[in-house]
Amino acid sequence: MAATHQILPVSMYIICLCYLLSLASAPPGLATALSFNFNFSSSNSVDPCDTELRCERDARMGSGAIDLTKNELRNNIYSAGRASYGRPVPLWNNATGEVASFSSNFTFQIRPQDEPSDPVCDGSGGMGDGMAFFLARYPSRIPPNSYGMNLALFNDSNNLNATGDDRVVAVEFDTYLSSSIDHSNNHVGIDVNSINSKAYKNVTTRLGSNNAVVTAEVTYDNRTGVLVARLQISGDGEWYTVNTPVDIKKDLPQQVAVGFSGASGVCIDLHQVLSWSFSSTLVDATVQATNSRRLRQLVPVLVPSMVVAFLALLCTVAILVYRRGKWNSDGGEEHDQAEFERGVGPRRYSYRELAAATKGFAEEEKLGHGGFGNVYQGSLSDQDGPVAIKMLSAESSAQGRKEFESEVKIISRLRHRNLVHLLGWSDSPKGLLLIYQLVPEGSLDRHIHTSCLTWAQRYKIIIGLGSALRYLHMEWDQCVLHGDIKPSNILLDSSCNTKLGDFGLARLVDHGAGPRTTQVVMGTAGYIDPEFIRTRRPTTESDIYSFGMVLLEVVSSRRPDMDIDTEQPAAAVDKVAIPLLKWVWDLYEKSAIVEAVDRRLKGDEQLSDGHDGKWQVHRALVVGLWCTHPDPSVRPSVVQFMNVLQLKEVTLPILSRPGPSFYIFHGSHGYNASSSSSANVCSDVSWASSGR
Repeated sequence: MAATHQILPVSMYIICLCYLLSLASAPPGLATALSFNFNFSSSNSVDPCDTELRCERDARMGSGAIDLTKNELRNNIYSAGRASYGRPVPLWNNATGEVASFSSNFTFQIRPQDEPSDPVCDGSGGMGDGMAFFLARYPSRIPPNSYGMNLALFNDSNNLNATGDDRVVAVEFDTYLSSSIDHSNNHVGIDVNSINSKAYKNVTTRLGSNNAVVTAEVTYDNRTGVLVARLQISGDGEWYTVNTPVDIKKDLPQQVAVGFSGASGVCIDLHQVLSWSFSSTLVDATVQATNSRRLRQLVPVLVPSMVVAFLALLCTVAILVYRRGKWNSDGGEEHDQAEFERGVGPRRYSYRELAAATKGFAEEEKLGHGGFGNVYQGSLSDQDGPVAIKMLSAESSAQGRKEFESEVKIISRLRHRNLVHLLGWSDSPKGLLLIYQLVPEGSLDRHIHTSCLTWAQRYKIIIGLGSALRYLHMEWDQCVLHGDIKPSNILLDSSCNTKLGDFGLARLVDHGAGPRTTQVVMGTAGYIDPEFIRTRRPTTESDIYSFGMVLLEVVSSRRPDMDIDTEQPAAAVDKVAIPLLKWVWDLYEKSAIVEAVDRRLKGDEQLSDGHDGKWQVHRALVVGLWCTHPDPSVRPSVVQFMNVLQLKEVTLPILSRPGPSFYIFHGSHGYNASSSSSANVCSDVSWASSGR
């Protein structure tokens, strides 16, 4: 065994060298997709205009927002500004022909500064010209004399037919009627190299208000070539949508600046961006080029070292084979050459080490039991504190093995404060094991139903789970579909911070890719999306449905299957709508939804008048219904529901109760239905009349 350990450093050295060389010569398409997220309303001592953003002319960081025009009452006439992402954003690749799909979500305010009675500005209701979300040449450059109706995008010489470096695609939020080009003094429009909108939608509620916050979403789908803009104004439950085809290759350069612009003329208003997220399926070209250049500089040093190490390895192997024969790494145990074994990341442990750490997997060390095995507490010499060891037995089904590989591959690459941290793994004929950080307070399931969490703790848990989901769906290299979000898979640390775990059913999907059909529908009854059961296509909306069910359970402390009157699980033979959903919908229609809050929270200071808890509870319950709507197209994105949960100024959606179909629940057991039989799919879950 000593000789075996001597060979490992040499072989690992060669593996690392080969990996670095492969990166140095890797084609551009192998870099990671671009995404970023800003919440300008959160307190932060760092000015984003000095770091992540390029702020031009009058744009600057204000109080909880990016001000695009001068924040000076009645002193910002002829003001113009832009705030854009500080690095180039790739839109299309000339070499491969690939075109990006992208999505951007943001909240903003347009605040009037003129009096409506001003004779000059009376026709606009006291509003200035407006603002826009734009894509233009990089680096961003405000054209001269681009005030007023040009929105800091164009000037009078190119505003009807911009070409070359002046090309711009923008979504305008127009608040002033310019008779020569505008359709109204309150509309959202899509501009393609012209200030004369290619498509527009009049908005009933004023875009400009000192109180209203606008939530907007702009998406481009490279499959359809259509740019879509949607917005909602606080106080108005309607979503306004406009779309038009855009030829990205024709209308914009390969790399662009992405950001916001605003301008005023004689009539003035203040344009403020409160939050902004953006994700694209193409790579960050600047980061990719820098990394590639650095790695190529290492090649002259790495190649000679690799040759020497390779020769040393050959000699060592020859001697070992001659003297001892073929060696194995763990007392004769054979190891499956699964793909994940060849990666880097969490440490691989031997079965003996883990057996010793758990006192032979003693019953007193058992923390709980999951769908594919037991979880034990243990102590390892190379870890600072106790660990949780999840064991799948060798007799587990093939699905158990598949889950094991999936969990190692996915979670070992994820890093987020609201995800459980994988420390190691082991694969031997005696068992498949995963080693996690031990989260001391255990699962959320136990706390909801056996102890009384305060409202502040519950709200922190909800926001933490939403942050984890936003990271998985939008902020990592690929979109991660968790597939089994439920209270027992959510752990809490000593400060009630959320830690989402159990990625055995998770799937990786490229950003912008369409859903794929799976052969097996798996999940947990009460939390699994009925649309996923019907189509067998896991999507982000499936995770959002599960999030909504968990949210309702956290607020009410009632399980999805709990009979509201008896507070006992509904009988498996009772074909009734999920009791929790039906109950909350009934309260919502009576304008009494806050009565769904856990009765044990009566007297909680945070829920008294004048505290944030009152509006947080209301919003959490409405978001829960929104996320669990049977029609996935009605459900919000992660960014949308997080904005509603966190920002009091963002308008709550006005929901309509689902029509003739409700998700029907039969018992509280785990759900595992094979797609080979429609009868199996419907044995635990079905659709039927809600019986209101």
